[in-house]
Amino acid sequence: KYTKFSIFYYWINSLGQNTSIYSRLENVAIPSGKENTTATLSYDHRIMPLENIFSTGTYYCEVKWNNMQKMGKGVFVLTRGTGYIETSYGWEILVTLTALLAALSITATALLLWKRK
Repeated sequence: KYTKFSIFYYWINSLGQNTSIYSRLENVAIPSGKENTTATLSYDHRIMPLENIFSTGTYYCEVKWNNMQKMGKGVFVLTRGTGYIETSYGWEILVTLTALLAALSITATALLLWKRK
């Protein structure tokens, strides 16, 4: 009863639209002596390359038997255009702040020495 099933791969974009990617029908033979036991089978499916930057969304795998279906929790994929560089100003801010503090320190020291004379 459970040896014949269908696997569906699809994604849901940010607008909630469901797009089918791939599906296949499986017929798994059960070895003698393994009847009435739980079996786990892994299926990997790669989507390469992603069509475009609008492929951002949550990707799902769903398995359907005769009267039952199970769906995975999904994997969120964020796609970006070619050459995208994430901007991070952390180092620039640190260097600027250090240079500013050094300049203020040198100025304050110079003023103290000048006032002392």
